[in-house]
Amino acid sequence: MNDFERQSRRAADQEILSDEVAEEISHIPTEVMDIADAPPLAPPAPLAPGEVRTILMSLLLTMFLAALEQTIVATALPTLGRQFGDVSNLSWVITAYLLAATAVAPVFGTLSDIYGRRVMVIISLSLFMAGSVLCALAPSLPVLILGRGLQGLGGGGIMPVVQTVISDVVSPRERGQYQAYFSGVWVAGGILGPVLGGLFAEHLHWSMIFWINLPLGIAALSMLLPKMGKIPVYHRHRKVDWLGGVLLMASAVAVMLVLTWGGNRYRWLSPTILSMIGSAIALALLFAWHARRADEPFLPLPLLGGTVAPYAITAGGCALGAIMGLTVHLPLYYEAVYHLSAAEAGLALIPLAAISTCGAAIAGRTMARARHYKRVAIIGTSVAVVSGFALAFTTLPLWGLLVLMSVFALGLGTTFPVSVVSLQNSVTRAQIGTLTGAMNFFRALMASFTVAAFTAILLMALGADISIAGEHRGPVGAIAASDMLAAFRWVFGAAALMMTCAVACLIVMEERPLAGPAKPPAELAE
Repeated sequence: MNDFERQSRRAADQEILSDEVAEEISHIPTEVMDIADAPPLAPPAPLAPGEVRTILMSLLLTMFLAALEQTIVATALPTLGRQFGDVSNLSWVITAYLLAATAVAPVFGTLSDIYGRRVMVIISLSLFMAGSVLCALAPSLPVLILGRGLQGLGGGGIMPVVQTVISDVVSPRERGQYQAYFSGVWVAGGILGPVLGGLFAEHLHWSMIFWINLPLGIAALSMLLPKMGKIPVYHRHRKVDWLGGVLLMASAVAVMLVLTWGGNRYRWLSPTILSMIGSAIALALLFAWHARRADEPFLPLPLLGGTVAPYAITAGGCALGAIMGLTVHLPLYYEAVYHLSAAEAGLALIPLAAISTCGAAIAGRTMARARHYKRVAIIGTSVAVVSGFALAFTTLPLWGLLVLMSVFALGLGTTFPVSVVSLQNSVTRAQIGTLTGAMNFFRALMASFTVAAFTAILLMALGADISIAGEHRGPVGAIAASDMLAAFRWVFGAAALMMTCAVACLIVMEERPLAGPAKPPAELAE
C-alpha cells in the first residue's frame, strides 16, 4: 500500500458524519432483489445449429397454423351458411377470429415478458387447438362463432410469442433472415388457406378445416417443448396490471368493430358508429391515464416513444396495410378490368404476396452483413413508392400490371425485417415481448384501417351502392371497366402515399448497431 492509499484510508476511518447527513442516509429506501429476478451467474450455453433448426421449424409450423386459419374459412362460408341455415350472421365467423386475435396480441407479448415464453407458447397453442375442436363439433352457428373467438385468442398470441422466442435464440444481426422465413410462411398460409378451405368443404367435410389444426399443433409442440429448456431466459416476474390489459383490449375491440362495421353494416355517420368511435377514444384515453399512474403498467407508454419504436411501428404498419388493402380489393379489379374468373383473380394475387417475401429475404441477408442496414429498406420502399404511383397513372396490359405489381411487392417486403429487428434491438431483453406484442397490435389495426379506407375510396369513386368485399360482394359485371380503372387510380395512389410515409419513417428512425457474430471488416459493407 502506497502513502496516498494509507492517508486516504486513515482519513476515511477518522471522518465522522454530521447529524444532518446521518439523518438523510437513514431515510434512503433499500430494495431487496428477488432471487428469481437476479441475473444468471454464467451465460447459458449457446444452442447447437441443429437445435436452432429444430426450434425454427417448430416456430414456422406454429406460425403457419395462425396464418392458415385467417383465410381457410373464407371459401367455406357458403357451405357453412347452408349447413346452419343462417347467412345474415355468417360474417361473424371471420370477424370473431380477427377481433380476438387483434385484442390479445399485446397481452400475450407482455405476459411472455412476465411468465416466460414456454408458458405462453403452451397456452396460445392450447387455446388455438381447443377452439379448433369446438368449431369442428359446433352444432350451431353461435357455437361456431364462439369457437372461432377462442381460436382467435390463441392465434393472436402465436404471432408475438413466436417472434419473441426467435429473438431469444439468435442475435439481432442474424434475426432479419429468420424474419424473412416467417414472412414466407405467413404468405404461404394466406395463399393455401382459401384453396384448402374450398377443397375440404367441397370434397370432404367442412369440419376438416378445423380438425387439421390438431395434428399440426401437436407436432409443433412436440418439436418445440423439448428444446425450450435450452433457450435463454430473459423474462422478469412482476405484478400484472390486469386493469390496463382489459382497458387496452376493450379499446382494441371497439376500434376493430368500427372498422369492420363502418360503411358495411352501418353508415359511417350513423349514431351506432359515432357512439362506438366515442367509446374507443374514451377507453384509449382511460388506458393512457392509467398507464401513466400505474407503478408497472401493462404497456409502458415510454416504450412507444424514442427514436426507434414509433418510426419502426409506423413503417411496418404502412407496409402491411398497403399489401393487405390491395390483396383484399385487387380481385375486384382483375374481374372487372381484365375479365378474369374468381379463381384466376386469386392466382393473380400470388406475385403481390410471394414476391414481397423475396424482398424480406433480401433485406434479412443484407442486415446480416451490412453496417448501414437501413439503406436496403429505404431503397426498397422508395422503389415501391415509384411503382405505386406508376400503377396509379398508367394503363397496362395484364402482364405489365403483374410485373409492376411484383416490383412494388419486392420493395415493400424489405420493410418488414428491418422494422421488426430495429424495434426489438431498441429495448432490453426483458421488454422485447411487450414491444413485439404492441407492434403486432398496431399493425393489425393499421391493416384493418387500410382495408376500410380503400373500400371507402372505391365506393366514393364509383358512386354506386355496392358491396366491395366479403361473401356478399355485388355483381362485378355491373361496373364498367373504365369506371373501375378510374377508381383504382385513387387506390394505387393511396398505397403509394402509405409507402411514402414508410420511407420517411425509415429515414428518420435511428440506426443502432446490431449485436451479432463478429465479422471481418471486409465483410461489413458500408
